[in-house]
Amino acid sequence: MNAWADGDPETLRLSIDTKATVHVGQYSRGSRSRGIKAVEAWDHDMRPKEKLVPGGILEPVSGKSFLFFGSSNKTSDFLVDGLELWWNERKSELYNVKQLVINMDNGPECNGRRSQFLYRMTMFADMTGLNIRLIYYPPYHSKYNSIERYWAGLEKSWNGYLLESVTTVINRSANFAWRGIAAKARLVDTVYQKGVKLCGKDKKNLEKRLMRSPSLRWWDISISPKTVFL
Repeated sequence: MNAWADGDPETLRLSIDTKATVHVGQYSRGSRSRGIKAVEAWDHDMRPKEKLVPGGILEPVSGKSFLFFGSSNKTSDFLVDGLELWWNERKSELYNVKQLVINMDNGPECNGRRSQFLYRMTMFADMTGLNIRLIYYPPYHSKYNSIERYWAGLEKSWNGYLLESVTTVINRSANFAWRGIAAKARLVDTVYQKGVKLCGKDKKNLEKRLMRSPSLRWWDISISPKTVFL
């Protein structure tokens, strides 16, 4: 499916995932800096920590990336809000794209059983008019998702610096270049509630919008936008 998507001019493949929470402050990250003088950092701190949740969208073929950081919980809504921000940034350049093939791992906030995530993806399809195909990697195979290598590069890039503020995290992220292309980074300043899900009739109606693979029901899901007749 990935090879087909990369060869189709009307399809764009994305690799999407979140990363481990980043502690904001003058904390040591166990790396090395390039300065003449060693960077002084805290090795521990008992005070409450400010945290950021990183989310990322990588276009594996072009190498273009979009990062979004939240100060709340890692949820389905956070992930899809980031996707909407990415689309608003890129849609003027992607006028020929009719379908997105999205590579994901089977994480708790985005798996094939997570009703809120799937509901938000149907809303995204309706809003953009794009066909969406969710292609999941099986358990313990998320390392094959392209963005995992991207996260490793980003971490190596910023570990030698003090991420002492939210602004610093955003700026350091935007300075990171993958295949020579700098990332775009945004802050998502929204409070997200955990445990949001669809039940009963709403969940049954959602399933009517999903085209699940007969053989890979939870791992290959297609969503078509609603057709509006004027």
